[in-house]
Amino acid sequence: MKKTTTALLICATTASAFASAAMAEGELNLYSSRHYDTDERLYSDFTDLTGITINRIDGKADELITRMEAEGVNSPADVLLTVDTSRLERAKDAGVLQSIDSDILEARVPSALQDADNQWFGFSQRARIIFYDKTDVPNPPMDYVSLADPAFEGMVCHRSSTNVYSQTLLAAVIENFGSEAATEWAQGVVNNFARDPQGGDTDQLRGLVSGECDISIANTYYFARALRKDVDGLSGDAIANIGWVFPAQNAEGAHMNLSGGGVAAHSPNRDNAVTFMEYLASDQAQQYFSAGNDEYPAVPGVGLSPSVAALGLFRPDAVDLTEVAKNVPEAQMIFNQVGWE
Repeated sequence: MKKTTTALLICATTASAFASAAMAEGELNLYSSRHYDTDERLYSDFTDLTGITINRIDGKADELITRMEAEGVNSPADVLLTVDTSRLERAKDAGVLQSIDSDILEARVPSALQDADNQWFGFSQRARIIFYDKTDVPNPPMDYVSLADPAFEGMVCHRSSTNVYSQTLLAAVIENFGSEAATEWAQGVVNNFARDPQGGDTDQLRGLVSGECDISIANTYYFARALRKDVDGLSGDAIANIGWVFPAQNAEGAHMNLSGGGVAAHSPNRDNAVTFMEYLASDQAQQYFSAGNDEYPAVPGVGLSPSVAALGLFRPDAVDLTEVAKNVPEAQMIFNQVGWE
């Protein structure tokens, strides 16, 4: 009863905060590396609720972080939005974020999905899972470790080692199994490549359709999107023969990628920035992360869109994502050592 009452009070507080902000004047300068057109709805809804105008600068995460460093105290940035914990940690380490106090964010975002110093918070998640050709692979790998099994030689497609998703996955393997085991795993996966690493996650799925590979890894939202609407090379019958596995359900659980943000260190519109961050944790925004971009909400209890729910229930890896991010430099060294291009 106490938890329910607390949750209701937080929801009421959130609604009250947006109602109060509805008469606000001013703007919000958003630096975002989220490249999804569907996010436009998030921004327009925020403006409708609060009256705060969003000025957005889009770019790659590293470029935006470097830009904020160069701008220093004169930076107009209020909020940085980006994808993957390693980039959020990179922004923190670069000194371009600041700690904030928000009872709403503390209550709604699980502690495992927020920075210990309150410099960044996660707002949506994607599971990085195994996809396979159901005709050619009657017994698919059931965990990440098995991707290195010689039984799958010449069958695996994956992205390059320079991709942040690849780096974070290997960083999680390091955290869960240690450096030596992670090196052996990476070498085994390289030995099983069906082709040189190339393309994005959608290209890994297209590789299954074209027959270039029989097993691949991709974030769930790429496949869920293809279930919801036409995607070039992944529509209708083209994906009917693709099966999927949420890995390591009897062990560490499925690896998760996080999308999140933080308030800029020198935010000129700090109150508006905090209001925006709290809005992203609201039920309305959380539901749209799932409905608009086929992601998993960060806030527990928020409903999933049909395309995401169709993938089924699973247990995520509970590993500390901050610790995983610290392993990224070592992961890149291992990639170089085993010849993962």
